[in-house]
Amino acid sequence: MLQTIQKHRFLLEELVKRDFDRKYKGALLGAAWSVMNPLLTLLIMRVVFGYFFGGAIEHYTIYLFCGTVVFSFFSESASEGLMALVGNAHIFTRVNVPKYLFLLAKNAQTFINFLLTLLVFFLFCALDGVAFSWRFLLLLYPVGMLLLFNLGMGFILSALYVFFRDVQYLWGVVTQLLLYLSAVFYSVDSFPARVQSLFLINPLYLFIRYFRTIVLDGTIPSALFHLLMAFDALAVLALGIWIYKKFDTEFLYYV
Repeated sequence: MLQTIQKHRFLLEELVKRDFDRKYKGALLGAAWSVMNPLLTLLIMRVVFGYFFGGAIEHYTIYLFCGTVVFSFFSESASEGLMALVGNAHIFTRVNVPKYLFLLAKNAQTFINFLLTLLVFFLFCALDGVAFSWRFLLLLYPVGMLLLFNLGMGFILSALYVFFRDVQYLWGVVTQLLLYLSAVFYSVDSFPARVQSLFLINPLYLFIRYFRTIVLDGTIPSALFHLLMAFDALAVLALGIWIYKKFDTEFLYYV
């Protein structure tokens, strides 16, 4: 796969530029919306949920930002990846190119947006008096795992959307459900230990909790936590790649 990506590097770069330009074409603020969207989401959640949870959670704004920055990255990557095949059918039905390049381009675009938002996140941490330490470098691990997880979800969703267009509407409902199940704006500490352990089934909660553990608690998650996160990311990625390989030729008949 790496050799194929290198061979089609120019096409991949052009796809990323096209998707980035198309997304913000005609927008007054342009690419600034890549940062504004999660910030507006943060503001709304801070106003709505701050009254209920803000007093009980120290550095609640940063606590909330940890959740929104991770969830927004996942949500945008999944939504963009959903249309990766159908939206580029006019290209790969005429030219023989690896279909996963279109998904990689979508993920590259959303990853750039995420990095820009991450810079603002660190600025908020400094303004809120969060102590920076060398442990912040360990955030590279959940970011890398989240990138692989998003790519795997993109493989799965884009393939399903080719055969079942209802996936577009169902995924909107699933995304909303995941938002409430990922402890983005509340703490799970008040739940019984058995219920808290159930949250670990949700990969998004793992990514969010890792960010909060490093940034707010100043501690490093356990080795088991690292392994569980890697298992989720690699399992989803492997499933997505398998689906693409299995139905690669059939995509042409349904787009």
